[in-house]
Amino acid sequence: MTSVQTKTELTEEYKNVKYILTSSMRTKLLLAVYESSKNLEDLRTELKKPSATILHGLKELENINLVKKTQKYYELTSNGFLLTTNMIKLIENWFSINKNKKFWNDHDLSDIPEDMLKSMYLLKEAEYENSTTSDLSNAFNKYIKLLSKSTELKIILPIYSENHFKHIIELLNESKVKNLELLVNDKILSSIKSNDDLNKNLMKNKKVKVKCSENNLKLFLTCSDNFMSLSLFFKDGLYDDSQILIGKDKNAMKWALNLFKFFSD
Repeated sequence: MTSVQTKTELTEEYKNVKYILTSSMRTKLLLAVYESSKNLEDLRTELKKPSATILHGLKELENINLVKKTQKYYELTSNGFLLTTNMIKLIENWFSINKNKKFWNDHDLSDIPEDMLKSMYLLKEAEYENSTTSDLSNAFNKYIKLLSKSTELKIILPIYSENHFKHIIELLNESKVKNLELLVNDKILSSIKSNDDLNKNLMKNKKVKVKCSENNLKLFLTCSDNFMSLSLFFKDGLYDDSQILIGKDKNAMKWALNLFKFFSD
């Protein structure tokens, strides 16, 4: 398939998507029957619109094979289910990005794979913490507090930070952390090996698995059994320790784990 053909087909599909999204009634109807089929009375109660308006919208959706009527109940066709599923993801992605837009706008996202960017809806419950002039360590302190409650850790560490290593080693020595997977670049790995204390407590610790990444990743990711966190680099290449995205729900932790696996497997 040529790029011209692809662009032509995408243009046609855009028209169909636009047809749905430019009508709040068509969108609401798809969402209303997404979980279960409903009759006209159900839809009238849920949407608080007159029957004529609802029936007009349903007829439009039937005409493009997104909704069908079975006896007195309206339900999604297979095409309607697929489109609505992706429409929900689009809306949730938009919400997730817009909710923390300062965090995303300020940083370099080039090392986040395209598939992970498409699943940003999984981060819709995540919140970002930032340090202020009156509390320069706010983001770091929030991170360490969460870290201290973790027993399983997977970390992509793109910077050599003795402060971070100190806290991680303390948790290992206190037997709080049972397993740690650490992904670093070759430069950081060499620094760890050349530091007697780090070499002993990380490289030679049976609870720790240190892997070397071929790339100098521009993201600081932590996956644990109770939270995930993400810190990024500014677009000028400097690491930003003043802002951190934190998620404590299953979806956010799933997103982080998938990102870790992408680079570690």
